[in-house]
Amino acid sequence: MRAVQFAQYGPPSVLEVVEVAEPHAGPGEVRVAVRASGLSTGETLIRSGAMRAVVPAVLPWRTGFDAAGVVDEVGAGVTGVAIGDAVFGWVSPGTRGANAEIAVLVAWAPKPAGWSWDEAGGAAGSVETATRVLDRLAVGDGDTVLINGAAGGVGTVAVQLAVARGARVVGTAGVYNHEFLRALGAHPTTYGPGLTERVPPGVDAVFDCAGGALPDLIALAGDPDRVVTIADLTAPAVGVHLSSGGTDPLADHALGLAVDLAAQGRLTIPVAATFGLEEAAAAHELSEGRHAPGKIVFSGSYPPAPSPRS
Repeated sequence: MRAVQFAQYGPPSVLEVVEVAEPHAGPGEVRVAVRASGLSTGETLIRSGAMRAVVPAVLPWRTGFDAAGVVDEVGAGVTGVAIGDAVFGWVSPGTRGANAEIAVLVAWAPKPAGWSWDEAGGAAGSVETATRVLDRLAVGDGDTVLINGAAGGVGTVAVQLAVARGARVVGTAGVYNHEFLRALGAHPTTYGPGLTERVPPGVDAVFDCAGGALPDLIALAGDPDRVVTIADLTAPAVGVHLSSGGTDPLADHALGLAVDLAAQGRLTIPVAATFGLEEAAAAHELSEGRHAPGKIVFSGSYPPAPSPRS
């Protein structure tokens, strides 16, 4: 099967598509014929080497954390799912490998009927990350949460999940993405210098998806404990928690929450762009530009999958 990997840290050009042996589902796992898989900002940081202290890559490293596809193999002890079912979920955080023609999921849920394959392929990682951080910040009904970098893959989902909790959301993004954020339920403002003047007092929690603004974010929250970042590696130096799948327990309940909200029409997965596996370098370059509204997804031509059961 084909899979995306890199054999050394570096720029997007180190990525390559290689032929590797097919993985198989172990106990408690399912294997899927992938229809789409996601790319997150965290993946670009792993590839560059910036995250090596948090997520040390065993080279060569296969990329991708989340995927959607059709189940073609069920591991021992797994119930409630069968060959032919359409699911979305994530692979083992320690090995990754979702950006491939076949992937083994360690957590999954039924693909919502209203989501396309591309939406489902990019959903699980963003939903897990957003839920994990909002849980840590205890965001709830009546709270005001500032999401820095609200138009990205995680930010767009975090906005919707926070709104579903009853929170008021202020989101930073470029002006060209403000109407997009309003449609998701956020009150938009621009990022950059002067943020503390543009955001009114009363922020209860800050979710930083972009990095580069921690002093202002701390000032707005009033306490570094009320700020969590997934993007700023300087966080420990200023007392802010840097959350990742390598530092915090994964929010396993996130997938069920996503299925319920999707069924209610309260959660969509905005897709910024789709790429083929062979275009991995271009996908990473777009992600590093930080201007894509929504999730970047690998999609396109894959081998035939088992037919879903009726």
